[in-house]
Amino acid sequence: MKFMKLGTKPDTFYTEEAIRSVSSDVPSDLVIQVNNTKYLLHKFPLLPKCGLLQRLCAISGDSNEDPIALHDIPGGEEAFELCAKFCYGITINLSANNFVSAFCAAKFLRMTESVEKGNFVQKLESFFTSCVLEGWKDTIITLQTTKKLSEWSESLGITRRCIDSMVEKILTHPSKVDWSYTYTRPGYTEKRHHSVPKDWWTEDIASLDIDMFRFIITAVRSVSMLPPQLIGEALHVYAYRWLPDTSKGRPPESSISQTEEDTDKNKRVLETIVSMIPPERGSVSVGFLLGLLSTANFLGVSHSTKAELIRRSSWQLEEAKMNDLLIPSCSSSEQNFYDIDLVQSVLESFLVQWRRQASPIDSESRKSVRRVAKLIDSYLQVVSRDINTPAFKIVSLAELLPDVARPEHDELYKAINTYLKEHPDLSKAEKKRLCRVLDCKKLSPEVCAHAVRNERLPLRTVVQVLYYDQERRTTTTSHNLVPNHEIVHERDRTESVTGREDHSKPMRNPERQGRHTEGKQSSEAEIINKGTIPFTERLTPKSERKVLRKEVKDMEITGGTSGSKLVTKKVLVGKNKSDQSPSKGGYS
Repeated sequence: MKFMKLGTKPDTFYTEEAIRSVSSDVPSDLVIQVNNTKYLLHKFPLLPKCGLLQRLCAISGDSNEDPIALHDIPGGEEAFELCAKFCYGITINLSANNFVSAFCAAKFLRMTESVEKGNFVQKLESFFTSCVLEGWKDTIITLQTTKKLSEWSESLGITRRCIDSMVEKILTHPSKVDWSYTYTRPGYTEKRHHSVPKDWWTEDIASLDIDMFRFIITAVRSVSMLPPQLIGEALHVYAYRWLPDTSKGRPPESSISQTEEDTDKNKRVLETIVSMIPPERGSVSVGFLLGLLSTANFLGVSHSTKAELIRRSSWQLEEAKMNDLLIPSCSSSEQNFYDIDLVQSVLESFLVQWRRQASPIDSESRKSVRRVAKLIDSYLQVVSRDINTPAFKIVSLAELLPDVARPEHDELYKAINTYLKEHPDLSKAEKKRLCRVLDCKKLSPEVCAHAVRNERLPLRTVVQVLYYDQERRTTTTSHNLVPNHEIVHERDRTESVTGREDHSKPMRNPERQGRHTEGKQSSEAEIINKGTIPFTERLTPKSERKVLRKEVKDMEITGGTSGSKLVTKKVLVGKNKSDQSPSKGGYS
């Protein structure tokens, strides 16, 4: 920080009974009242430099007893005393911290060149131009102090000149930056990194009032010389500094009352930040947008601001990571830890935009929705561990995604299995409702093997898994057997035409015929083992089939062949202890 020293005399101002006086052999002949402080001063040093005091003294005449009221002087007593000490020649130190108040007070007292050459205003102007505006941090400090005297600073051009100076420095190429700045990013040290980072300016301007910050960002964006990601980084730094932290859930009660006092201010900060987000996709991260949305719900900002955040978040949802979605709930009415409603609202907005743009033959749109579905299923696996998460929220979020989004339901099965494991007291109706979102046809063989042994699943779901697993096995076996029949048929047809084999003649080797018959029987046994005979009929003894048929008697399995008899392997496991080996692949 740069300083300017004016005057050479020692400070002789002193206070006695709330009256400020100057030590002098000459009695005071000028009484000035500034707010609650009375000053006993002298006309001979002040009047030659203060045009306002000249006029006021001329109006009051020779009366020395009536004080001259200067209650409207900008900066109050402190600023007036700086001007008075300058008139007396007392040493004063000027810096970015007190420049604004001194300059405004000097202008108020009309300490200009027209009154006396080398007056206070001219010296302050030189200091402002040559020192304050040339420095980066001095300009920021000066701009911060204009908040107390905003109207005076605006009218005298201090605010505009500071902003122009800062914008000019921000637009300077990083290789030409040679002034001091603040940069505290993790892993960054000036000794290790000799080059100046592109976002070197973001932390310093984050210390400004939201209005000043908005003026600077607006001016920088109007030039269109910086990429939108840099603007987004500045918004991120500012939001992190000024907005309440909701990353750990609802703030404690001790800070809630303090937050309520500043609610209007925080709302305005958040709404201003949202309005300044560049329209380009990727200018800010989806994690930052979701964090702003969580804070917006906590503060209760306007509906339009929330809608904009939901739209922007859904626009970049497929770029999100798992941790971006794990947002704690800030609602006092919600018992569950994670804000599932927030994720659901963003997903709904994403699907609206996806359906509006998607084409049935567009592979990119399918990839997009499948990436989101994979993210949501992973999210469901995490929130299912929360014992306070209600089942209907899991169901409503899982059902939002269209069928094309999930070519497989393995990850969804993991989420449901996790929820059933963490909620053992779930009612049968809730279990059925939860498992109804599963499409058993889309489960892999490994997951099917786990599902039929999973005692947490409802009986209906196990039967469906068994049926579709059997249907897949039958289809696979038939697909493998048909080519063999065609080969045999083609061989027989060829041999009959070429006359290579005479079927009317008896076989020369009877043992060979026996071996041929035995091989045929083995083939049939192999076909049975491969699944051409109904799976449940092969595994279930006759004594158990009646009991199992009675349990599944009233169940309707769509897509099945008329007359098919299904038996749940879940019951078989209870009979056969050897089948209860733990499954592999991450299911439990």
